[in-house]
Amino acid sequence: MTQKKQMTNPLGTDRISTLVARFAVPSIIATLVSAVYNIADQLFIGNAVGTLGNAATNVAFPLSMLCASLALLFGIGGASSFNLHMGAGRKEKAPYYIGNSITMLLSLGFLLLLITELFLNPLLVLFGSPADVLPLAEQYVRVTAVGFPFFILTIGSGHLIRADGNPKMAMFVTVSGAVINIVLDALFVFGFQWGMYGAAWATVIGQIISAAIAIRYFMHYHTVTLEKQHFIPSGKVLAQICFIGMSSGINQIAVMIVQIVMNNLLKHYGAQSVYGESIPIACAGIVMKVNQLYFSIVIGLAQGSQPIESFNYGAKQYKRVTDAFLLAASVGAVVSIISFLLFQLFPRQILGLFGSGSEEYFEFGVNYFRTFLFFTWLNFLQPISSMFFSSIGKAYKGTFLSLTRQFLFLLPLFVALPHFFGIMGVLYAGPIADLLSFAVGLSMVIVEFKHINKLEAELA
Repeated sequence: MTQKKQMTNPLGTDRISTLVARFAVPSIIATLVSAVYNIADQLFIGNAVGTLGNAATNVAFPLSMLCASLALLFGIGGASSFNLHMGAGRKEKAPYYIGNSITMLLSLGFLLLLITELFLNPLLVLFGSPADVLPLAEQYVRVTAVGFPFFILTIGSGHLIRADGNPKMAMFVTVSGAVINIVLDALFVFGFQWGMYGAAWATVIGQIISAAIAIRYFMHYHTVTLEKQHFIPSGKVLAQICFIGMSSGINQIAVMIVQIVMNNLLKHYGAQSVYGESIPIACAGIVMKVNQLYFSIVIGLAQGSQPIESFNYGAKQYKRVTDAFLLAASVGAVVSIISFLLFQLFPRQILGLFGSGSEEYFEFGVNYFRTFLFFTWLNFLQPISSMFFSSIGKAYKGTFLSLTRQFLFLLPLFVALPHFFGIMGVLYAGPIADLLSFAVGLSMVIVEFKHINKLEAELA
């Protein structure tokens, strides 16, 4: 395919600001709504069940992170590979990356469902569940595990549908299930008084509906026709998908591991403080999920810029690649500063939305917001730059960046600081890790921009 024909694709010709808005706004809405999946249950459970219910959803949260990891590995990996091949004019190979991704999303979802149901109790204990929280966590996860295949497909399909040039449908897939989840949460938890079971079934039903809509869309994919052979797993195709998507997937695995370590540390050091075992875990769950609302906007910006960066890098339109990154980063910086101010000024009011609690509960929750998220205004750079490197096919750099905050900085700090500061050491680890990961990400982006500018000069 000639360069001229490649550039007939709007990703290669339309204004960057128009494209970022077209792709990022639906992506932001979709990721926000996806975060609502996690936070809606917490809101209803916190008000209906109380502090122990909040702690139970936090204990279960690592499994949601594992689902997200698998979804992003094959969703982003498949979407980026597809766009890179389409941008380079290799249309006949591109659909294999979509079909193989769909196959893996569903297959791994059912495998995770089986493993969770077989080993639920030891998994929840591993995740740091206190004894008084364990029964509630078991009730919740026993049901939500049924939705894992549909949840994974829903998250992953958003990227695959966005790669097809249809960000609005990607948004609709997620929004439809989330709205149903919220409505059923109110009905099942408050109306029928089903407690943890009600919130769990509301989540599963919403996920099934979202997945059904996605499957219907894949039957009528626009830019290519998906046929039976495209869904047969290929080692070569899956290797490239995993190579490109591993940065996002590993990032979620890192978040999951950090969450598990943090829960166990909060349980251990909480027992030695006035807060006890359950209050710190409950507060941490709320803070993390509220922060996820803000973070989902940043991730939506990163995901919205991905098709633009991938296509134009494949088409050697390097100026458009850097313009897309800079615009996403600029908007992300503004959002991060606003979120930082909200977390610093109104932490008690935010906690109050999730039900009542003791004075110790609010005291620890306020400290958690203000201390752990002190440098959250720098957090926009890591996901946007990590996605940027994956989008241009440099997955090893994206993977390294995705590991900086969680594995290289936060995890060692979690282990070290509580020895000196007790439970507050867990809180101090957050801002230090944020500052260090920002510095690493910024330096890597500067170096990459110099390389891209050199490539652009060679084409002139």
